[in-house]
Amino acid sequence: MKKCSKLFLAAFTLWAFVGAGYVAAKDYNSIKIATEGAYAPYNFKDAGGNLVGFEVDLYAELCKRMGSKCTIVEQAWDGIIPSLVAGKYDAIMAGMSITEKRQEVISFSKPYIYEPIIFATTKDSVLAGFKTELTNITLADLNAEEKAVFEKLDAALKDKKVGVQVSTTHENVMNTMLPKVKLASYDKMDNVILDLTAGRIDACLSSLSYLKPLLDTPEGKNLVLIGPQMTGGPLGPGVGVGIRKEDAKLVEMFNKAIDEMIADGTLGKLAVKWFGFDGSPKE
Repeated sequence: MKKCSKLFLAAFTLWAFVGAGYVAAKDYNSIKIATEGAYAPYNFKDAGGNLVGFEVDLYAELCKRMGSKCTIVEQAWDGIIPSLVAGKYDAIMAGMSITEKRQEVISFSKPYIYEPIIFATTKDSVLAGFKTELTNITLADLNAEEKAVFEKLDAALKDKKVGVQVSTTHENVMNTMLPKVKLASYDKMDNVILDLTAGRIDACLSSLSYLKPLLDTPEGKNLVLIGPQMTGGPLGPGVGVGIRKEDAKLVEMFNKAIDEMIADGTLGKLAVKWFGFDGSPKE
């Protein structure tokens, strides 16, 4: 009996110690946030190897408003959700669109940026002059005119190869909306752009907030945007902070801070700084 009592006491003490640590961790005084570090201008590395970008500025402001001490860490895109679920960090800010499929695994804050997508090609490509009657398309419940645009896209991209980043909503749009088009999936957008400018692929599909600033850089000076801007449907409602399902309080904290930044215009100013346009949600 004594042995059992000692074992029970030891087990209880360990449980209490671990439990106390768990509760302390859930105060969110200290938060670790993951980003990809390879998706400019959302998140990327400067010449000194430091993480910079829209989300790097954004996380600092959000954490200040939440009263939390935050650190940001680099994480490859492929493992970014599994590592969150495994507890490697507390949140993801990596240009991640809120989708139903992702919400089966993790929770999200409210959107902090809206993200239309668009195609890009090189200026000397036969696709460079491609135009459609509609400049904006909502991918949910396409009407006849919108379906005609996709038929035109399908014809223009026949025998062409389009690059996308793997496991993204952009890849999902290609697979669901243009399944006949040859697709090349890459680990990160930097490699998509390298192959596009080298002529190994004919076009790419990505967010306007990624591609538009790229046109003003040496890497993107030979690129041009083509086709309509697309929103909605498989793209989800926007980009948000990815958070474990059990961390509902952290979701509330981020939502409150995002609302404050929208209300006082700080979020819009950050969007203009990094993207060249205000893609922030409105009240």
